[in-house]
Amino acid sequence: MSSYSLIIASGNAHKVKEFEQLLDGIHFKVYSASVCGGMPKVDENGGSFVANSQIKAEALRAIAPKEAWVMADDSGLEVDALEGAPGVYSARYAGPDASDQDNVTKLLKALGDLPKEQRTARFRCVLCVIDEFGLVSFYDGSCKGHIAIAPTGGNGFGYDPVFIPDGYDQSFAELGDTVKGKLSHRAKAAEWLKSTLAEL
Repeated sequence: MSSYSLIIASGNAHKVKEFEQLLDGIHFKVYSASVCGGMPKVDENGGSFVANSQIKAEALRAIAPKEAWVMADDSGLEVDALEGAPGVYSARYAGPDASDQDNVTKLLKALGDLPKEQRTARFRCVLCVIDEFGLVSFYDGSCKGHIAIAPTGGNGFGYDPVFIPDGYDQSFAELGDTVKGKLSHRAKAAEWLKSTLAEL
């Protein structure tokens, strides 16, 4: 690998491909953690997206080639009426083995019949990057919106069917990947990262 290698702390081919597209145009080749033998198992016990992203990045840094950069992301949904929940527990909101539908069902039940103005929420993503010298940096992105009364749309995953971004009347699961790709929390965090790496 060249000196400009960025290894993503994930074995998920879809996520790696997404970051390849989001970071297109900079002098970095994006790789999955499989080039290091796979992503080590980590206990994501941090109390914030920043902490969890750093836990994953440091675990990968420990096994990655010294000349490579590594990047990990942690993201989730924050709902104002629920004091920021589900937050770092977004993927396991309804339990450790919860499905997307389980999590959505619990979320809608928790919000009950609150009116739209009290259902404000945001998707947040934090990227943790560690360079070849061990310097740690963070890049944050968010997408504001509100939680719908009921799920709509067949695309997307997670909370996409109930998240309606500001300025739109449709959920992420209805808007499709093109629109979501421009608005998403991950896209905004990656845009910040890309602008920084482009200066190298």
